[in-house]
Amino acid sequence: MSASAVASIRSLLCVAALTLALAVGGAAAARADAEDPPTRAARLSYIQGSVSFQPGGAQEWVTPPVNRPLTTGDQLWADRDSRAELQLDGSALRVGATTSLAFLDLSDHVTQVQLSAGTLIVHVRHLYDQETYEIDTPNLAFTVLRSGTYRIAVDPDGGTTTINVRRGQGEVTGGGTAYSLSEGEDDVFAGTDQLVETAQTPSPAPDPLGAWSDGRDNRWEHSASAQYVSPDVVGYQDLDDQGTWGAVPQYGHVWFPRGLEPGWAPYQTGHWAYVPPWGYTWVDDRPWGFAPFHYGRWIWTGGAWGWVPAPPPLEGAVYIRPVYAPALVAWVGAGATIAWFALGPREVFVPSYPVSRNYVDAVNVSNTTVNTTIVNNIYNTTIVNKTVVNNITYVNRSAPGAIVATTTQAFTSAAPVASNRVAVNARELAAAPVRALAPAVVPTRQALLGAGRAVTAGPPASVTARPVVARTPPPPPPPSFEQHLKALQNNGGRPLSVAQVRQLQPPAAASAAVHVKVAPPAKTLITPKVAQAAAHAPANRPTTPPPAAVHPATPATHVAETPPPARASPPNQANSVLERQHLQEQQRLQAQQVAERQRVQQQQEADHQRLAKEQADEAHRRQLEQQHQQQTQQLQQKLAVEQQQLEARQQEQHRQQQVQATSAKKSTPPPKGKPPETPQH
Repeated sequence: MSASAVASIRSLLCVAALTLALAVGGAAAARADAEDPPTRAARLSYIQGSVSFQPGGAQEWVTPPVNRPLTTGDQLWADRDSRAELQLDGSALRVGATTSLAFLDLSDHVTQVQLSAGTLIVHVRHLYDQETYEIDTPNLAFTVLRSGTYRIAVDPDGGTTTINVRRGQGEVTGGGTAYSLSEGEDDVFAGTDQLVETAQTPSPAPDPLGAWSDGRDNRWEHSASAQYVSPDVVGYQDLDDQGTWGAVPQYGHVWFPRGLEPGWAPYQTGHWAYVPPWGYTWVDDRPWGFAPFHYGRWIWTGGAWGWVPAPPPLEGAVYIRPVYAPALVAWVGAGATIAWFALGPREVFVPSYPVSRNYVDAVNVSNTTVNTTIVNNIYNTTIVNKTVVNNITYVNRSAPGAIVATTTQAFTSAAPVASNRVAVNARELAAAPVRALAPAVVPTRQALLGAGRAVTAGPPASVTARPVVARTPPPPPPPSFEQHLKALQNNGGRPLSVAQVRQLQPPAAASAAVHVKVAPPAKTLITPKVAQAAAHAPANRPTTPPPAAVHPATPATHVAETPPPARASPPNQANSVLERQHLQEQQRLQAQQVAERQRVQQQQEADHQRLAKEQADEAHRRQLEQQHQQQTQQLQQKLAVEQQQLEARQQEQHRQQQVQATSAKKSTPPPKGKPPETPQH
């Protein structure tokens, strides 16, 4: 084989090796992104009466403070004559009295809430593509399919679930059956293994919970701060009555809080709680103290502190959803104390918890204007190479009162910073090194529980042990506090990665979450209105068969904004028991027919897909054979040409050798002493 052919083969091998390396690298990057912590958290934004909180993995119930972040595994209980509100990036959860709520999953694309008892009003402003929003009760899983307002109530013994769709559209799933609910519908469901729609009730009369929820919606929908802040920043509506917006050169629109005590500085009035998986998290005491401490940046300008928000979407620009951060600060090594100050605009936040490079980019780019090259350089220096950077000039470090210091004991036990503040010599602060990462100190159990005191007003044991039906399989519950604290001690006080936490979970929790029953995929969509209309239709008028659809468990598909027509009364509201039984039997037969049609259709689709795959495989095989034949012919032709060229060169060399030999013979003189021959005549 010629040298050119060998070179071509080597080139192909190099390309294949490069492709494999890129594929392996891409898979590794995908795994790293999958192990990043969530980019969002829920905020406990309102409390009235006796409200209790249990962090994931804990056994104790404590009084939660406003602005406490909640995540997967956290539980909330509102006692008699109590209520609470939880805010997310695109929705709000209003909790009524004697209501038990927990987050089965709160990740980037899934909001899965467990409602074991009580009343919950859900206001959804928007849903992103491929986002799942699900409320799981003892009877059913309710999936929100459109923005709107929904009221879900579970009776005290968990026997029934009532759903009122004030605006929007959703779907109820349970027992292999799905019910589509549209705007204005009110339905009562019972059962678990076989979900039954027992009644359609009139819309609930106005009550204090509904009026309060409407008032909270009105604040959100008419917030003046919405024009300056990204809509996915949690808690921005609380800024309206607590400060003013002003334009500042270099920074754009800046929010300035009012009513502050002299010498106030950001991250001063509150406490540090330890919230896995982010680690030490700032919980501010101010009623507006969530958005300015978990998004954006602070700046000292014109003799006052102002907050530069995460920017709103700009027309023609790529919108990046804001990423929640536990606290946007830099840390100062000032002797035996723990000190910090607020990061300014264009300064890089470096997470102290294990994250990927993509996460570091997102948490910075979405919250401030910063060059990605600078982000990558600091990521490589601080996280990859674990090098301390001391040559960064922080704009807020020299601001009046910007550096706040406290004792290690207060820091690790969720103690109030304002009453445990330590005065540090200004000269010592000026010479102290600044660190990007939070101190690696092991928290106490109190830091995991937060600043609240222990309470006894938790939900009844019958409620906490009550299983719920889920459409989306939830992740395993978090490990116990004892497991987490021990692992933190073994990790030197550094926050655990998502993979490390997953290893702490007991084997029993690895398969399914406790007290959750995943419903089988819904095969039929029951519409009692059609069944009842068919029973009363005239004999000479054709009837329309009930619609049917296959509803996979996940992900939920957001439907169009056009609601389907409202349904009439279900079979149990028929005029007689006999008629009701007749209609229910018709329903059952129609469901069987629908299921059979779907089975046949699925089989036909499977056969069609199999045949299409076989045809595609055969066409691909023929194409490969043709390509192989063409490559073989091309190679043979190339070898034939090279052979002809080689033979031609050999012939030319042979001819030249003959010519040279003849020339040499003619030029050779005759031997001496021998006379030349005389030609004979």
